[in-house]
Amino acid sequence: MDKSFISRRSFCILSGLSGVAGVVLIMVSFIINSGPPPGTTTAELIKFGQQNYAKVLWGAWLQAVGPVLIVLFAFALVHLAGATQRLAGWMTFFGATILMAVSLIEITFYISALSPDPALMPSISLKLISAVQHLYFMVAAPSLFLPLGIVLVGSPILPRLFGYLALILAAAFAALGAIFLLDLTLPVAVTAFAGVQALWWLAAAITLMVRGGEIPNSRGGKEGTVTQAV
Repeated sequence: MDKSFISRRSFCILSGLSGVAGVVLIMVSFIINSGPPPGTTTAELIKFGQQNYAKVLWGAWLQAVGPVLIVLFAFALVHLAGATQRLAGWMTFFGATILMAVSLIEITFYISALSPDPALMPSISLKLISAVQHLYFMVAAPSLFLPLGIVLVGSPILPRLFGYLALILAAAFAALGAIFLLDLTLPVAVTAFAGVQALWWLAAAITLMVRGGEIPNSRGGKEGTVTQAV
């Protein structure tokens, strides 16, 4: 078997596994760290933090590492598409940076919410988490999905449906961010919509692994060894 085919397929499989692992870690983080119920008092928040200390910290760790793996998968898609020197590719890198920054800021407040001193720290941290969640809809998700969608629409590495769906997700997140801008705390139904993007990443990662060795290049035929340019 052609060594370039093996290298290309190995790269696609490893990249896809990164995307799958990232989604799984984020899903597990939300399962083990569901957060306190709405309307919880300051005293109840402190007690919740004490009772769920380890769960919150492990959930924060998983939610920090998961996006890193997803971003790695996104970068691999840009690389496979040959878009690393195109504006859409650069903007995908920029969007991923924004997404990671917003995610890490939110996770920082998860950890600070565990501090019982001062007593208002848990309540303040939850308010800040709600504020940061606005940024995810307003700029973080759209700034990643929009350029990545453009890259995928113009590349054969995945079915072009993924590119169009990415563009739809970018528009949907941006629209929700604008519509609910005046709500200091986003409705549960809106924040739950963020889970839709996890399905996109998961489906895209699995698809890349399945068809990785059969990716044609933009000039026809099979693409060369991708690992040579990594």
